[in-house]
Amino acid sequence: MGGAPSIGSIFAERVVVGVGDMAVSNNANVTISTYALGSCVGVVAIDSAVQVGGMLHIMLPDSTLTPEKAARQPSMFADTGMRAFLKALYGLKADRRRLRLFLAGGANVLSGSDFFKIGERNIVAVRAFIQRERLSVISEELGGLNNRTLHFKIKEGTVEMKLPTGLKTIRMV
Repeated sequence: MGGAPSIGSIFAERVVVGVGDMAVSNNANVTISTYALGSCVGVVAIDSAVQVGGMLHIMLPDSTLTPEKAARQPSMFADTGMRAFLKALYGLKADRRRLRLFLAGGANVLSGSDFFKIGERNIVAVRAFIQRERLSVISEELGGLNNRTLHFKIKEGTVEMKLPTGLKTIRMV
């Protein structure tokens, strides 16, 4: 028997981020998760000084081909999604200078036959945005052939990344 649950575990929350979606929180007990990042890119951000964090699940690199869709779901695209993500984090008092990012995904899950190279294009678009904004990336797990699932624990400042080969923990603070 494990005994009585702790107060933190009673109030712990899990938020699931779907494809083309995002979540931000200033509740340290929140775990934010996204599943099966293939060619999509997941961006995890934390400002540990104010215990603000979030996750973005980018599906496509550029919104200019479908601006009407970007207006309805900006998180779907790297260009509009990154802007919306940062705006939401800053709205919770995160500071750009303290923000730390982790990037994952952008895989070629079709094992070489991806004519459109969506994963590669997503990586290029996200990196270009981050460079323009002068944001700090502390770690990245990009490319390859495998899907990744992410579980971000704001309180600990860690991301548990599940791969077909096992579990890896990334420390963001």
